[in-house]
Amino acid sequence: YLGYLSAGENTAFLPGAFLSTMKGIVAESDHRHASMLFKLSVEMAMLMNIIAATQEIDKLTLERLRGECVKEVKRLNGTFSMEDAVNWQNS
Repeated sequence: YLGYLSAGENTAFLPGAFLSTMKGIVAESDHRHASMLFKLSVEMAMLMNIIAATQEIDKLTLERLRGECVKEVKRLNGTFSMEDAVNWQNS
């Protein structure tokens, strides 16, 4: 408020304060997203290592599966759930 009063007729104060607030909000959001992505990556790495340790999948099968998964995830616009996987495996 004091900054606004000292700015007088200067209308540039409000956009500067707004911009500063928005930058803080975006930075905090970015930090939260980065933290969640890291946690998800760790969980996925654990899951993949458990599966790799218990299954013998040859490289050709793995490459084919990756290609099919890319197609399926694209078809579902990036939203692939466990139900989708079960339905896909049972079809």
